[in-house]
Amino acid sequence: METNVRIISTASYIPSKKVTNKELTQFFSTSDEWIVSRTGIKERHVVVNETTTDLCCQVGKRLVESSGISPKDIDFIIVATMTPDNATPSVACVVQEKIEADNAFAYDISAACSGFLFALSLSEKILSNSDNKIGLVIGGDTISKILNWKDRSTAVLFGDGAGGVVLRKEKGNSFIIGEKLCTDGKKNSALLARIGENQSPFYEGTIDGENGLKMDGKKIFAFVLKDVYKNIIEVLKKSLVDINDIDYFLFHQSNGRLIEKLSEKLKIDKSKCLINLEKYGNTAAASLPILLDEAVKNKKIGIGSGKLILLVGYGGGLSYGSMIIKI
Repeated sequence: METNVRIISTASYIPSKKVTNKELTQFFSTSDEWIVSRTGIKERHVVVNETTTDLCCQVGKRLVESSGISPKDIDFIIVATMTPDNATPSVACVVQEKIEADNAFAYDISAACSGFLFALSLSEKILSNSDNKIGLVIGGDTISKILNWKDRSTAVLFGDGAGGVVLRKEKGNSFIIGEKLCTDGKKNSALLARIGENQSPFYEGTIDGENGLKMDGKKIFAFVLKDVYKNIIEVLKKSLVDINDIDYFLFHQSNGRLIEKLSEKLKIDKSKCLINLEKYGNTAAASLPILLDEAVKNKKIGIGSGKLILLVGYGGGLSYGSMIIKI
């Protein structure tokens, strides 16, 4: 038997502060009915005095506990985030310290809402092609800190959170059945979040003075229904998997209407499409691992059950991808 990789544990962490749709009316004109009808979101959680690093450290600790592994046996930690707290050290470096994974190398990657999927793919390749045996893959974001809280079009959509998995090299086939990761840099302006103005006295560029996340919702909606849809069909064909054989579909939790339209276009059974954005909103890189962890905790998806899962991520870049896994 080939030596390959599988998911052995999942975990997630959600900030305690819950913000309902009604509470958002203090920032702009809206209503619970308006938000739910357009997004499917009823509430989201935001950090009060925690950071992206804090959320990811909590997930790291929970992954160690739930998997029963020794922190000293962890070979690497990769964190996917678009909202790190510092340029350096990376979030992953602090996670390494906090969980005492002294032998692990650690770094972050940035691919916005597709980040966890990209990190999962990268981690599987590291384990399959090296002497490393155990890796932690975490997706975490605190989008609340980069939002313009007066912009109704974006402020209603996002929440904070983190989630992750433990990967371990074992006997048998890899958990990844097929994947296709893509980027369309020509559409990069459809989702933009500035990290701050250039403070150099030598800088001669222009500064527009507009802070906060900016998004062209219509362009992203069309992009998902065309390009992401095509991506899903291609990965199914490439993997020789019939769409009806997929047990569960885990789409990036971006917008309820968008997920519904994508599901209809794919002609999939709604009971197979897992949803939790009504409770958390769009948590960016944390979206997929939180959804996966909830499904495991609720015993809908059992680790080692052999269920076929289709993971789909899409977001800033514009980056996107699909991955079929057997869990």
